[in-house]
Amino acid sequence: MKITLRSIGTLDTGIIEALKERLSLVFGCTVDIASSPEIPRYAYEPDRAQYRASIIVDKLAESMDGKEEKILGVTGEDLFEQGLNYVFGEASPVHGAAVISLCRLSQEFNGELPDPGLLIDRAVKEAVHELGHTFGLKHCSNIHCVMHFSNCLADTDIKNSSFCSKCHPKLIK
Repeated sequence: MKITLRSIGTLDTGIIEALKERLSLVFGCTVDIASSPEIPRYAYEPDRAQYRASIIVDKLAESMDGKEEKILGVTGEDLFEQGLNYVFGEASPVHGAAVISLCRLSQEFNGELPDPGLLIDRAVKEAVHELGHTFGLKHCSNIHCVMHFSNCLADTDIKNSSFCSKCHPKLIK
């Protein structure tokens, strides 16, 4: 199995490298970093000043070269989905593609001082969560499981970056 990380837009390479290392440990597989397609302009909703996550996921799925088993886009742009004010990420289990946003995971978004370590921890949790969906996992009721739905940062902060004993066996490899 292989996961490909694609940075969408300008991001700190340290975050991408940290994600590569941590995702390799969690999933026990090769994680590559590849060039990324441009963020689709038609995904942008000017009234909201956000990008529609599902359009980006579809674009990532189109960019897969057949060698990639799972693909994860990482962006600093603010994302949303229909019916939600924002999302930390979105996934397509059918295509094996997902995207996460660092925008609302950062301390700066809420007017606080930057905390690179906390940002990486949050990014790893959301990355593992969205990749979990690409393996067919659903949301989990265990608030400490990485597959628990994060409605806010407090939800992300309380959960672990690993799968609980009920979700881990369900990983489709």
